[in-house]
Amino acid sequence: MPYAHNAGVRIHYEVAGAGPHLALQHGFAQCLEDWVECGYVAALRSKYRLLLIDARGHGRSDKPHDEASYTLAHQVADVTAVLDAVRIERAHFWGYSMGGYIGFGMAKYAPQRVDRLVIGGQHPYAGSRAGLRQWLQDAKARGGNALIAGFEKFAGPISDAYAKRLREADLEAWLAFTASDRVNVEDVLATMPMPCCVYCGDADAAFAQAKSAAGRIPNARFVALPGLAHLPAFVESRAALPPVMEFLEAAK
Repeated sequence: MPYAHNAGVRIHYEVAGAGPHLALQHGFAQCLEDWVECGYVAALRSKYRLLLIDARGHGRSDKPHDEASYTLAHQVADVTAVLDAVRIERAHFWGYSMGGYIGFGMAKYAPQRVDRLVIGGQHPYAGSRAGLRQWLQDAKARGGNALIAGFEKFAGPISDAYAKRLREADLEAWLAFTASDRVNVEDVLATMPMPCCVYCGDADAAFAQAKSAAGRIPNARFVALPGLAHLPAFVESRAALPPVMEFLEAAK
């Protein structure tokens, strides 16, 4: 099982396919298996060498329980540690939700490591994590059923496989991650040098802010996914794949 190492934290990753390198970074409360389950790997592996990354606190990566371990700079360093582990200088990067926020972090802290940047369902502005904290605290007190019920209340129905992965989560790690509200990194927008594709479901609460952010990036396009809320815009990969693949193909 391959791991990259970042200051004592092990970051699990997997490699699939052949072609230009494309790093895939999942959202909060997901793991790299979600890219597989939702059909992205099957669609992309014939064209790209995929680097699927379990974010710290998730999947098979290490799960620190201290709040200080979950800064955006740490998460970016996890990605660059994976790039170093596979001995490449640059890759395309595609992040969804939390992974999209890490994408803005890549543009801020490691722009030289990114060829083309894809950000789904996300913006760079500050945000409260109070709702996530309350969900996790309730789940810690009441158990796995409350964890699933609370998630589906704000995200919609999920698969049995996804529910199983949620039940196996380290809630202490997730509480450490959500202990602080998200910081604003919009200062990076005007300085982003790489071609960028930002997309979002138009029923996602983040839609207006994602569209606004895309308009401030010098070399960006914005794609609206009609009728899709936050989680469905990831799960229904057939909506996101065509515009993103067109954008990535332009690099060849």
